[in-house]
Amino acid sequence: MADNPLLSPSTLPYGLPDYAAIRPEHYLPAFEQAFGDHKAEVSRITVVRSMPTFENTLVPLEESGRLLGDVARTFYTVSSADATDEIQSIEEQLAPLMSAHQDSIQLDSALFWRIKTLHDQLDELELDAEQRYLVERHFTEMSHAGAGLDDEAKARLTELNQRLSTLTTQFEKNLLADTNDLAVVFDDAAELDGLSEGELSAAAQAAADRGLEGKWVVTLTLFTGHPYLSSLTDRASRERLLTASRSRGSRGNDHDNRDTLREIVRLRAERAALLGYDSHAAYITSDETAGSPAAVHSLLRELAVPAARNAAREQAKLQAIVDAAPDPFPIAAHDWAFYTEKVRAAEYDLDRAALRPWFEAERVLQDGVFRAATDLYGITFTERHDLQGYHADNRVFEVHNADGSELGLYVLDLYTRDTKRGGAWMNSIVLQSRLRGTAPIVVNNLNVPKPAAGRPTLLSLDEVTTLFHEFGHALHGLFATVTYPHFAGTNVFRDFVEFPSQVNEMWIYWPEILASYARHIDTDEPLPAEVVEKLHASEAFNQGFATSEYLAAAWLDQAWHSLTEDEAAADIDVASFEAAALADIGLDNPAVPTRYSSTYFAHVFSGGYSAGYYSYIWSEVLDADTVEWFRENGGLRRENGDRFRGRLLGVGGSKDPLEAYRDFRGRDAVIQPLLERRGLAD
Repeated sequence: MADNPLLSPSTLPYGLPDYAAIRPEHYLPAFEQAFGDHKAEVSRITVVRSMPTFENTLVPLEESGRLLGDVARTFYTVSSADATDEIQSIEEQLAPLMSAHQDSIQLDSALFWRIKTLHDQLDELELDAEQRYLVERHFTEMSHAGAGLDDEAKARLTELNQRLSTLTTQFEKNLLADTNDLAVVFDDAAELDGLSEGELSAAAQAAADRGLEGKWVVTLTLFTGHPYLSSLTDRASRERLLTASRSRGSRGNDHDNRDTLREIVRLRAERAALLGYDSHAAYITSDETAGSPAAVHSLLRELAVPAARNAAREQAKLQAIVDAAPDPFPIAAHDWAFYTEKVRAAEYDLDRAALRPWFEAERVLQDGVFRAATDLYGITFTERHDLQGYHADNRVFEVHNADGSELGLYVLDLYTRDTKRGGAWMNSIVLQSRLRGTAPIVVNNLNVPKPAAGRPTLLSLDEVTTLFHEFGHALHGLFATVTYPHFAGTNVFRDFVEFPSQVNEMWIYWPEILASYARHIDTDEPLPAEVVEKLHASEAFNQGFATSEYLAAAWLDQAWHSLTEDEAAADIDVASFEAAALADIGLDNPAVPTRYSSTYFAHVFSGGYSAGYYSYIWSEVLDADTVEWFRENGGLRRENGDRFRGRLLGVGGSKDPLEAYRDFRGRDAVIQPLLERRGLAD
């Protein structure tokens, strides 16, 4: 134990974990020690014989669990981004232990009594706004978790939570394994006609990494589609790629996720009933800004009708191109992206695949993502080559405020690998807190194919968007400045958390930012003005498809999690359930598949978005309205950035998010800018 680096405070800047010294065998002993310490710290709060005060209850509660938080963030950063077999085994062992420990704190009757006592006399206490909200949130969250249940119900709740933690971990493990197994191997480069030299290089490198010299391997993305579907000229190759993607977790092998997700749904429904709710969706939304499934369903149905209509119009244009060819065929899902680019070229004279040479990754990062943040907020970035992350691909940057004061660390993990889960995300390694005297360390993970050594990394426009998006989360994590760690970083309501990241996407096309980073890798020429005009003109292009595939996934999430306990107990056929749910909302077009099918829907069956995938479109209402505000107020100006940082990003979770939004905007958000952005206004 004395040699375990996880059990001693890090001596590195900002408390960055010493990943070079941490070995897998250190994690479980560190968790065991941290669990014990946390329980002892809470016990010292509950044994106090004097009546509860903020100082003898909430302050030590916020101080408690520091070691556990440090160890957990260190470990889960690795388990999501570099999940070796050994790390996965640890995570499987840890899942029920972590769940049981969390329940032992959240369901502690003595602790709940002290917090409830404070909550009942809240108006009599002399507390500042953050302290008052802290009492409210702890009371609400413990009540929501089941702290008010009797002992028998709590025992069953703990069993459910532990089993669910095991199942969600298994779901992610199955998905990662099946995604790796289903990477598509091509024997002939001709089968990949249409890909760029850099994309072919990445495919050849992926094959070499698997011992398949002389072949090409295309790894799968988390979502149903794949960026290469827009470029591959061989229809059979496109079909192979999409078929592999859609079959994940449903092939009847050891990685099949159908039984796992059915049990997850059943147990979540049982837990919701135990806690007094009709469904898991009702339970989740009760403590979100949406408030109820009815509010979510209303928005999704309102948007689904025009989205499906627009997708049908788009499909007709694609079909017209195919019908004019010598051998026409009905447009299928694997054809959509390819022929969409032909329509885009015809209507806008725009080939998005040809834009990659203007989006070299380093330039996008330094002269795009970082520059926008510097211009807007005054912050600067210095790469710390002396600091090591959890993987050799990590890059660590120190961030300073405009006045030169230290802000935190930003870690970028750009490239895909077999040990990294799919998608893109942000997480925190260290949380900011005045109480604890800590500054933030945040991580961005993407899954960009890594080219062979010496080759540049050229991004697609979608990957550029993803980088700006995830960096918006990073800014939220860096800027949140709170006293209590409970409110640190992105610890806000789930259906608000996507808002800052979506707002940050607006700078992708902002003239001075685009001119700075979108420069040809060979000639340094800026992206031609006429191309920029076409990009702007085509912003709503294909939004029928994009909105429909997203809404389909959001509706599937709601459909699964709106089941009552009795309904969830039935023997549900996954494919039939999906078909019925999509037909119910009118998004059952075979050519427009859902962005995620159930068996690889990691957001809701292994991530934190269960009954909450609607959050993206819910937050986009605020996002689109905010973009309008920036445009009305001069755009990329320091005073605008300071207002957005101070009134929204900087408050973290220490304020009701809609109240914070009204403070920033001067009113509630309106939906019209979103409808116009997505071409749904008519």
